[in-house]
Amino acid sequence: MAHLARSTTPLWCLSRAARLPLKSSWSRQARQLRAYSSAPMPKPSPSTTSATALTFLAAVAAGAAYWSQTPAVVECEAPKSERKPIITVEMDRKTKLEGLTEDSPMRLRMEAYNKRLQAEITAEIEKLDGQGKFKVDQWNRVEGGDGISMVLQGGKVFEKAGVGVSVVYGMLPPAAVAQMRAQHPNVKATSEPVPFFATGISCVMHPHNPNAPTVHFNYRYFEMGEPDKDGNPVSWWFGGGCDLTPAILYEEDAVHFHRVIKEACDRHDPRYYKDFKKWCDEYFYIPHRGERRGVGGIFFDDLDDKSPEELFAYVQSCGNSFLNQYVPIMQKRKDMPFTADDKQWQQLRRGRYVEFNLVYDRGTKFGLLTPGARIESILMTMPLTARWEYMHEPDLQAHGRLMEVLRAPKDWIPFDK
Repeated sequence: MAHLARSTTPLWCLSRAARLPLKSSWSRQARQLRAYSSAPMPKPSPSTTSATALTFLAAVAAGAAYWSQTPAVVECEAPKSERKPIITVEMDRKTKLEGLTEDSPMRLRMEAYNKRLQAEITAEIEKLDGQGKFKVDQWNRVEGGDGISMVLQGGKVFEKAGVGVSVVYGMLPPAAVAQMRAQHPNVKATSEPVPFFATGISCVMHPHNPNAPTVHFNYRYFEMGEPDKDGNPVSWWFGGGCDLTPAILYEEDAVHFHRVIKEACDRHDPRYYKDFKKWCDEYFYIPHRGERRGVGGIFFDDLDDKSPEELFAYVQSCGNSFLNQYVPIMQKRKDMPFTADDKQWQQLRRGRYVEFNLVYDRGTKFGLLTPGARIESILMTMPLTARWEYMHEPDLQAHGRLMEVLRAPKDWIPFDK
């Protein structure tokens, strides 16, 4: 998660475009669901997840500008060579001042949705924690865009919880545009930079109690090209997903988490859950450990197989499902007794979480390589504490079942129900 696409996250989003300049490491990452109704879903292999093809929106966390706290604003600058006036920025500012409608550009409606969802989630998590409060860290981007990282640390229930939203306007270099034309034939060849827009929301929560699982989600939207007179971009797509990472496995929790997101998927396409669940299991694979980060959820990227309105409705269904996915689990687990061995095991599993985020997560890696990036926001997803032990062997009597499902992902609920 880095923020723009882990994810993780904190925003986690320059999906395709951000990955392209790293040509030397470009892999056959399955990244598009074009003609979804008739074509099989691309199959990303574990090896492709280690490529440095990255996602930006999961790299800069942000949040609701109207939140009740008064944050300090940090100005983020890219190198001067990247600065170029973008007509869309001023046009969008004017549109937002006039008020959004159902006919407003999708980028502005997605931005507004992300900020509403962030406000709702942070308010509910504060209630669940009962003690901690989210710190609000607002930032502005000189080239256009803004964001807020919202982080709760040292709460009663949560060791660390972060929810971020970012809005980014920028320019794609010609080399990136040239490679993107393979997937977007409507994009014209050019020797000049091309404008892009990205917005997303990302969230990671690490509870104190080892019985309570870590959770992550992010949902994002990307546009490329100067909009036409009607505000339509040259190219656009959605991405996102959610996943659960327990240290102590309670199978009923995994079933609940998957059931809720499957219901959201099924309202829009009966194949979404099956395909995106498989994609999630493959994306969150840690090759050097031979195991997954957690018990999965869904993952999708470059989604443009339906109309923008249909996919926006789908993404909203997923985002709106989060509290129902996670809060009931936390209410059951947050006050359970645990031992020193349980806590030590949790810290070791968090070590795996850190390994994935720093070594394989596209959003985190891209964010760390981006000039002018906000490192604190990018690393917002990291737990406060983690542990590594030399040649540690897990207690299979206590955690054997968890290790089984991390090495061989389980279908937690039937696909056809």
